Formats: sequence, structure tokens, C-alpha cells
Amino acid sequence: MINTRHEITIAAPVESVWRLHTDIAAWPSWNSGIDLAALEGELKVGASFRWLTHGLDITSTVTELEPCLSIAWGGPAAGIDGTHRWTFQPCGGGTETRVVTEESWAGAPVDADPAGMLAALEQSLVAWLEELKRTAEQER
Repeated sequence: MINTRHEITIAAPVESVWRLHTDIAAWPSWNSGIDLAALEGELKVGASFRWLTHGLDITSTVTELEPCLSIAWGGPAAGIDGTHRWTFQPCGGGTETRVVTEESWAGAPVDADPAGMLAALEQSLVAWLEELKRTAEQER
């Protein structure tokens, strides 16, 4: 199993960052690593969404949802079982948001190349955070 954690501070209020991040269908419009994203129904615990990223066709299920505070999801893809949690914390007197992302992967592909899989996961998460920051700050 591999785990990683990254964070970033975004110069935008938590409500704006949350709205952008949880509009799953819009992910491809600002996240260059995602080719398609579609939510089945409303965003709530137990809801599923399908997304295509880095050649993987993933169906994830929301396991945690606290508006403007946290969201988590998980699901299998290409032999990898992944869990992903995001937390959002207002800071800077409410004008900024600290976003923390934590993800873990397990499965045969991870066991076969843990260092390579960790590097790919970290690159993906850092890019996601940077693109979230860029987009949220431009929308201000």
C-alpha cells in the first residue's frame, strides 16, 4: 500500500473552492488530467461518479461528505483500490482556503512497483491542487 498527502493554500473563500471542487462534471474544464467526469444523481454519501484520468476509467463512490469541510471517495481501477480524502479549512480571515488531499492505493500494480506508483500518484495530486488553486483564484 502507498499513501501520500499534499496541501495548498488558495486565495479564495472556502465556499468558492468547495463549489469548484465538488462540481464533478466540470472537472475536465479546469483539470487537465481529467478527460471526462460524470456524477450519477446528486452529490451525497453513496453517490457514484465516473471519470477518466491518465488512461484509467474509474467509478468512485462518495464515502464522506461534509459541505465546505470534507469529501472522500473510493473505488477500484485497473487492479488498484484507491481511497481519496479532501479537507477544506478557511484561513486568512476567511479570504483563503487550506486544501489537504490524502490518497492511498493498494493492489497488485502497486505491489509490483510501489516507487513508480507513488511518484505517479504524487505528480497527479500536486497537479490537481495547482490547477484547483489557479482556477479558484482566477474566478475571484
